[in-house]
Amino acid sequence: MPHPYVLLSAAVSLDGYLDDTGPERLLLSGPADFDRVDEVRASVDAILVGAGTIRADNPRLLVNSERRRAGRVAAGRSAYPLKVTVSASGELDPAARFWHTGGEKVLYTTNEGAERARALGLAADVVALGGDVGWRPLLRHLHDVRGVRRLMVEGGGLVHTQLLQQGLADELQLVLAPVFVGDPAAPRLFGPGAYQGGRLRLLETRRIEDVVLMRYEPTAPGAGEVAVAADRHWLALACELAALCPPSRTAFSVGAVVVAGDGTELARGYSREGDDPVVHAEEAALAKLDPDDPRLAGATVYSSLEPCARRASRPKPCARLILDAGVRRVVTAWREPDTFVESADGSGLLAGEGVDVVVLPEYAERAKAPNRHLVG
Repeated sequence: MPHPYVLLSAAVSLDGYLDDTGPERLLLSGPADFDRVDEVRASVDAILVGAGTIRADNPRLLVNSERRRAGRVAAGRSAYPLKVTVSASGELDPAARFWHTGGEKVLYTTNEGAERARALGLAADVVALGGDVGWRPLLRHLHDVRGVRRLMVEGGGLVHTQLLQQGLADELQLVLAPVFVGDPAAPRLFGPGAYQGGRLRLLETRRIEDVVLMRYEPTAPGAGEVAVAADRHWLALACELAALCPPSRTAFSVGAVVVAGDGTELARGYSREGDDPVVHAEEAALAKLDPDDPRLAGATVYSSLEPCARRASRPKPCARLILDAGVRRVVTAWREPDTFVESADGSGLLAGEGVDVVVLPEYAERAKAPNRHLVG
């Protein structure tokens, strides 16, 4: 059953609390981590919070960076991700900021809750899921009807707990703050119950000012299928970018996307982008990044065509640029034919230096489409 890649995001105290019981929201992280969260928001198709979070925190859930919003628009996306909430009762404050900031909103509820939500005049697309609200039909609707491929879940604890217990979470991004709450009445991140998958797999730790980001991957059956789905999503995007290339009789049309280990899009590019008539896709994408960006070490380069191992127009081929950037994983759709360079083997160059090279041949026809005038 297809559903979006589900990324759970939360910050907790050292003793596992999301907040204290005071009248003001307890801020567990600082400006640098807020900016990281903003970056993740800009990379996703939708952001989900439960009704309890709307009632308790009155969040806006925006992409605050004007540059990131502009980047989304330039890529043909809405300035803000879709905002999603869930309420079986449909009883939510129509004046809450959730409804009146950002772009589109959707409320998932029951049949009875839908009647109540519409009577309240909530400014959202109200979707009734029947007699109760189930996570699987909700995720399926987001995927199939709303086109959501990457979903960020920002709370609350009950929502996070249910998604993990039902084996529906693909990644957990947890920020640990150096404070104690110590109040048993305060909300905790996870509740009691049986969790699927046992021990999680640690993907990354990162210090951000005085907090620590920890990224985990559930190890329940099916997690590998989700990873493949993410590869397919980004490679499909690379193939779409290839179609943007100005046509050429002397070079392939190629698209490339650089994606961080946490699924955040870092940069994208395509052949002959901008004013450079000989720039390659991977080269264009990597040039938009700081070469010292620590995320490159855990990133994946998705390219519609195998990165070149030799070229006449630049001192370094794209395979070498990828190696120099420290990227250790490449996913591509199509091995480079001998049209311009004999015995091209960018994959061999990369693999020979320890890079994990994955080929998804089911995307080869998409990658070839803008190059039919060259390869037939």
